[in-house]
Amino acid sequence: MDTVAVVTGSGRGLGATIARHLYRRGYRVALADLDGSAAHTVATELDPTGERAFGAALDIRSKADFTALRDRVVERWGRVDVLVNNAGRSQTGQLMSISAEEFSDIVETNLNGTFLGCQVFGAYLADRGYGRIVNIASLAGQNGGTATGAHYAAAKGGVATLTKVFARELAGAGVTVNAVSPGPLDLPVVRETVPAEQLGRIVTTIPVGTLGSPEFIAETVALLASPTAMSVTGACWDVNGGLYMR
Repeated sequence: MDTVAVVTGSGRGLGATIARHLYRRGYRVALADLDGSAAHTVATELDPTGERAFGAALDIRSKADFTALRDRVVERWGRVDVLVNNAGRSQTGQLMSISAEEFSDIVETNLNGTFLGCQVFGAYLADRGYGRIVNIASLAGQNGGTATGAHYAAAKGGVATLTKVFARELAGAGVTVNAVSPGPLDLPVVRETVPAEQLGRIVTTIPVGTLGSPEFIAETVALLASPTAMSVTGACWDVNGGLYMR
């Protein structure tokens, strides 16, 4: 397989899991992260030769960064087929104590970053006549948040809406745009941002009784990124252990 995927926020955590999964499935993978050295480290672990994986620095708040990354991948491998908008930042906070600056910062990272990625790569994929975009949304954007702050929940709710907007815009050009909406996952960042006692209480509220598997999220992304997924667009696939049912 010569399919080329770009995965943002892939220097660690869920993004790195997604990148590794796509690589194992035969993709060429460009790993992008604000911490370019972390992305490079993961890429080197996957393929020291750089033939099928490389890391790059990317600030998702910058359209110029997205454009430069797109051009770099196309120059290296001839094309891009898949974009996974995973990069983001989770933050807790008491609703009435969140400052305007904190709110704007989280929204800029989680919502604006997804918008810019969809815009830059969506236009490119539409010109090619084929592509897959998978955005990482969140249960927080559907139920108002279980452990995260209002700024994060609002931004992720916006990601779900943007997914529909871009899906409608790009469907006629052979480009699908979908979202995956995880609940609490068994990831270091979750354990870092949520106090252990609070996390324990959250787990007791999950109907299946356990945190979600990052590897399964990666499998879900791969399914939506596959060429056979042409009939799924504008969808938000829930993977939350039964915390939110519709």
